[in-house]
Amino acid sequence: MKYRITHSTLYHYSQSVGLCQSEAKLQPRNFWRQHCHSSYFDISPKPIDFRERSDFFGNRVAYFAIQQSHSKLIVTSISEVSLYLRQHNVDLVNPIKWEQVRNFLQGHSQSQTFLTQSHESILELIEARQYLLDSPMITIIPDLADYAKISFHPGRSLIEVVYDLVARIHKDFTYDPASTSIATPLFEVISLRRGVCQDFAHLAIGCLRAYGIAARYISGYVETLPEKGKPRLVGADASHAWFSVYIPGTGWLDFDPTNNTMPIDQHITLAWGRDYADVTPLKGIAFGGGQHTLSVSVDVLRLK
Repeated sequence: MKYRITHSTLYHYSQSVGLCQSEAKLQPRNFWRQHCHSSYFDISPKPIDFRERSDFFGNRVAYFAIQQSHSKLIVTSISEVSLYLRQHNVDLVNPIKWEQVRNFLQGHSQSQTFLTQSHESILELIEARQYLLDSPMITIIPDLADYAKISFHPGRSLIEVVYDLVARIHKDFTYDPASTSIATPLFEVISLRRGVCQDFAHLAIGCLRAYGIAARYISGYVETLPEKGKPRLVGADASHAWFSVYIPGTGWLDFDPTNNTMPIDQHITLAWGRDYADVTPLKGIAFGGGQHTLSVSVDVLRLK
């Protein structure tokens, strides 16, 4: 599948802004399941400084600075991306037990047979271990282990555990954009049983980390299809979030608890990290401006 993604962010300020500096993670990654053919920004007012780099996690980061007075800022990114299907479906029935994976990630010698001791496998293990720790927005609390306990049956394969956990989150929690904000802590999400895709991804990651399983946060987009007989609405798609779990011998597998599915050919990946704080699509500072309003429009167009 090939897509064109147009992501536009509009800031309206009540007073003029004299200087702003921003950082955007709005350019899709390249990895085995995805190839970004092109990606560029259209920014108004035009920035005086614009640079691109890769962050610690390998995400594409654009920095820009505007040093002229303005009361409106528009940041638009346009990208074309192709997605590829996983070729080895056997990965989806990997029999490795969750306890074995936990022990492997903790360095127990009896579990080291899952990967050959090649340079690549050692680097893969080191990378995975960083996703076991608490992160800025995901702190392991007893509530997480308590909620996940039903899914973590002794002797169950990790794949089965994750499938069950994702299905339970989808069933137990209501999607409600008015119920939470970016700053809502996980214990409140668990109590409310409501939230958005960001909350559900954080919840799943926290549950897995509570049992010693490495999981990371993914930001991106998902194609939304119109109801039969109705026209496609331009700009009606939205940013999305899901998570990925590490399975020795298989690698990272994505799961989407908001939709109770595994991303295949409709999820476009922008960035990944420990949680939302590592992959914020657009952030920065502005000098002046007073109050501001924000609107975001995302269009995911299937090209073929």
